[in-house]
Amino acid sequence: MSKVRDNPAEHRFELAIDGSHEIAAVYYGIGKDHFILTHTIVPERFSGQGIGSALARGVFDGLRASGRKAVLRCPFMAAYYARHPEYADIVDISNASETA
Repeated sequence: MSKVRDNPAEHRFELAIDGSHEIAAVYYGIGKDHFILTHTIVPERFSGQGIGSALARGVFDGLRASGRKAVLRCPFMAAYYARHPEYADIVDISNASETA
């Protein structure tokens, strides 16, 4: 699996899907000291193959490495976080009502 990269021009984190020219993406807005994760897209034909989970893990790991926090507005990212509480240090619930 490819590595998740930030594409600031498109306001999204991207994961290239191996063997394809397609990407999976998490869209975001930027707050003062955090990313507001708003929407996740995985091409339908790749659904159920773990690509969304790899993308979420890569986004959370990248944010942790950068010292930034995440506000979860995206249902997929929120569900991933609910299954992976080890990311509690980067999820900012104090800004939960903020929008992008």
